[in-house]
Amino acid sequence: METGFLQSLELILNFGMPLILLMMAYFIGTWIERRHFRSIRNRESENAEFPVVSFDTMPDDWSASSSTLVSGSVVVSLDYFKRVIAGLRSLVGGRIKTYEPLLDRARRESMLRMIESARRDGYDAIFNVRLETSRLANSRGDGKGTAGVEMLAFGTAVKFASRFARTP
Repeated sequence: METGFLQSLELILNFGMPLILLMMAYFIGTWIERRHFRSIRNRESENAEFPVVSFDTMPDDWSASSSTLVSGSVVVSLDYFKRVIAGLRSLVGGRIKTYEPLLDRARRESMLRMIESARRDGYDAIFNVRLETSRLANSRGDGKGTAGVEMLAFGTAVKFASRFARTP
């Protein structure tokens, strides 16, 4: 009876614990991702009225008294469980859906940081907005795989010459 119990305990420790740790990592990663998306949505609604455009020249109806370069950057990492799923998907090809929320979070967060920087410094709008992305680190020593992605948003922030310089 004791040997059966010890064998069961050994089986649980050898197979059950890694499985439990993987499941915990999956649920914690999902919780963190959802919390971040909720924060992004809240901050986007707070900044919805702030003009941000990708035109390379300032719109004609804007009259600026000053301008400066503003930027926002973020590094977002993919959790281990999703990285394993992406690795399996890369074997057969096709769309890697686990990376899409990663890039969406990074893009939206970098834009928000850029906007918040401009607002904090008293600017009224941003034009000529651009995004850059790069793989920041390798998850394996052989140079393959992605541990994280950096997203940089930058543009030209302007202060309007008068309070009503921009026509809504």
